[in-house]
Amino acid sequence: MTGRDAAHYRDWLNAIRQELDDREQSSLSALACLSRTAVRRVEEILVDHRQPFAQDTDRILHSKAYTRYIDKTQVFSLVDNDHVTHRVLHVQMVSRIARTVGRFLGLNEDLIEAIALGHDIGHPPFGHEGERILSQICRRHGLASFQHNIQSVQFLDRFERSGSGWNLTLQVLDGILCHDGEIHARQLRPDRRKDFDAHDRELAAKGDNPALPLMPMTLEGCVVRLADTIAYIGRDIEDAIELRLISREEIPERCTHVLGNSNGTIVYTLVTDLLTNSGQVRGADSRDAGSDCIGFSDEVGMALHHLKDFNYRRIYTNPAFKPDFEKIHHCYEQLFDHFLERTHRAAREGTDRSFLRSMSPAYVATHRPAAMVRDYLAGMTDAYFLRQAAAIGCVIPGRLCLPR
Repeated sequence: MTGRDAAHYRDWLNAIRQELDDREQSSLSALACLSRTAVRRVEEILVDHRQPFAQDTDRILHSKAYTRYIDKTQVFSLVDNDHVTHRVLHVQMVSRIARTVGRFLGLNEDLIEAIALGHDIGHPPFGHEGERILSQICRRHGLASFQHNIQSVQFLDRFERSGSGWNLTLQVLDGILCHDGEIHARQLRPDRRKDFDAHDRELAAKGDNPALPLMPMTLEGCVVRLADTIAYIGRDIEDAIELRLISREEIPERCTHVLGNSNGTIVYTLVTDLLTNSGQVRGADSRDAGSDCIGFSDEVGMALHHLKDFNYRRIYTNPAFKPDFEKIHHCYEQLFDHFLERTHRAAREGTDRSFLRSMSPAYVATHRPAAMVRDYLAGMTDAYFLRQAAAIGCVIPGRLCLPR
């Protein structure tokens, strides 16, 4: 292809991109986040025919952290059953549900997809139990509490690509930070007054106070936050039933009466109710602050709240569902101490810090040794974590075989 031909096709692709930008302006809700409003921390010279949020989706998909989703616990760890949900399937479900909602409400599906695929990328080995263990260790070493949403931003913005990050847009990073799917909220209203300075302040404040409520800056971020709950609430019940840890008959009647008693019915009911009670978004005026929100009806919101309580009591905090987590806790402690000592030794003696050998001098200069170890452990898959623990002499747990 000659230089003239290449320039012709580049101009042609850029013209189509401009057409797509114009189409968003005319077809999406006035409350949607348009691709042309995307903001990056470091401005990039436009050489790509893709729109910014589509670029972000591709960057997340091609990140090493996304690859490691494949062997990350969702809820059930160390269980010998291939039908139980892993983290990679969960984020795909969140993306699919959120895009469906976004399409009906006239929101930006590219932004929704990027947030959804990246929202759990900071989860450490062994899910929320691993998160609690690592948080205790971090605080003991003078770091902020470990929270997977903060770590997701850390991976994508400050760890990937040898520490330079992917330079994702503010809107995507904000949606990832603020997804908080475990916090119950019947209605969400975006906080649109944010820039990167505000984002960095929220990161720091959330690290200091895990209970600090954060709100996404876009309706697209709000959609992902509610879709996160929709995706896990019934699916976790199905997994618990698959493992014969609960029965379908145990789901409270006040929940099943409104939402149904299977994952498919629960998802359909929640999505339908969310669309019905958020339909004002589609035809809203940009100045109509009263329409700038999404949420569930009172009846469905209350039933969902009760179902979350059931899941927490019978699934997430039930000791019977956490086999050998004392051993996992011990492995976390030993691995953290092991890699921290290697980091200190490398600094003292100039020896090889091979577990982070690819990281840039800038990353090393701006991260304390304990923070580097935190990043390394958090990025491990479950299987790699166990292999590394066994290699330093830890007693590792076996897999639990439950009847089918």
